[in-house]
Formats: sequence, C-alpha cells, structure tokens
Amino acid sequence: MADYNVVVLVGRLTRAPELKNTKASGTPFTELSLAVNKSVKQADGSYQKQVSFFDIVVWQRQAETCCQYLHKGSSILVTGELEQQRWTSKDGQKKSKVKVRADRVQFLDPKGTAPAVEDQGPDVTAPEYEE
Repeated sequence: MADYNVVVLVGRLTRAPELKNTKASGTPFTELSLAVNKSVKQADGSYQKQVSFFDIVVWQRQAETCCQYLHKGSSILVTGELEQQRWTSKDGQKKSKVKVRADRVQFLDPKGTAPAVEDQGPDVTAPEYEE
C-alpha cells in the first residue's frame, strides 16, 4: 500500500501573515497560525468548544498573495501535507515540530470583508519544498 500524507483544514488566522525570504536562495515564504474550532458533546448533552492551533508554511507566489490579502481573523481552507522538522537544541536535547506545508490556500471570506481588498487573487500552487 502506498503512503498517503494529506491535510485539509478550515479555520481562522490568529495573526496577520508576514512575508519572509530564505537565507540561502531568497525564496519567499510565510508562516500562518490557524485556529480550528470543534464542538465536543459532553456527558450532560451540552457542547463544549475546543480549539486546535496549526502552524502552516506557504511558499513563493502563494505566500506573497496570502500576505497581500489575508489578515488576522481571515477564514481560509488549506490543503497540504504534514512535514516534521527535527533539530538538536543548544543544550543537546532532540526536538521536533510538525507543520503543514500548504499546497493550496483558498480564501473563504466574502469579497470586501478584508481591509482595502479589491480582488481575492488567484489560488497558486506551492512549489516543492526548497530551502
């Protein structure tokens, strides 16, 4: 059986995106933080809201588009894959973190809800991971 790594998330940004560039090649990217809500039924029949936070990396033209049109609170749909980063801290401890590498970011807010937005812009497919 083939391995399969696909993530689909819908939520709201917890902060405004900022455009950055890799040191080695100058490739543009942005890191998004997405809050995803879920209602969980309790024993008494009531529902309690639970929030999960996900770190997302968006590359190249799509990163530029996200920074241009999205803001804190924007509603988006992200498709991509999980990517694990591993490193050793200064004190010698092994660390790891899982992020979502976005293949596609779709803007869900109706036109005109973001400040000074003329056009939502196209969805752009992210390139292969590069650093």
